[in-house]
Amino acid sequence: MGTSVTISTATDDDAEQILKLQYLCYQPEAELYDDYGIEPLTQTLDSLRAELSDGCVMVARLGREVVGSVRGTVDADGTAKIGKLIVHPRLQRHGLGGRLLAAVERRLAEDRSAKRYRLFAGHRSEANLRLYRSHGYAPVGTERLSQRLSLVTLEKEPAAVL
Repeated sequence: MGTSVTISTATDDDAEQILKLQYLCYQPEAELYDDYGIEPLTQTLDSLRAELSDGCVMVARLGREVVGSVRGTVDADGTAKIGKLIVHPRLQRHGLGGRLLAAVERRLAEDRSAKRYRLFAGHRSEANLRLYRSHGYAPVGTERLSQRLSLVTLEKEPAAVL
């Protein structure tokens, strides 16, 4: 790959690319659960722009193209909620998801004083669950949302700073 992938904070100018990539990346999830009405596939550009202004959104770029993204917020008790980790299908399985996850964790700890990290994955989303476990997340609960979907909650504590 002649150009290396860089990770940085997303800007409002990235919103359309993020939304298009999100739509592409969530198609397999929708197929897995036979539910094409999931929020990542129905999210509006205005809603995404609101997330950009209120939360922490990181993007991975290959040149000028957004090829990955992740979002996070921190609530009043210091719990960082991380979601919508996406990587373009042609770049999956090369460590980019893990790099994005580490980048958003770092930013949430430094800028928003995160005390713990929480994320969610569908019970059949084995690749996602494997990625999260490999980055120190452990399942702490499961909630059945429908006949087809149970949501697994995973958490981890931030690494100690020396």
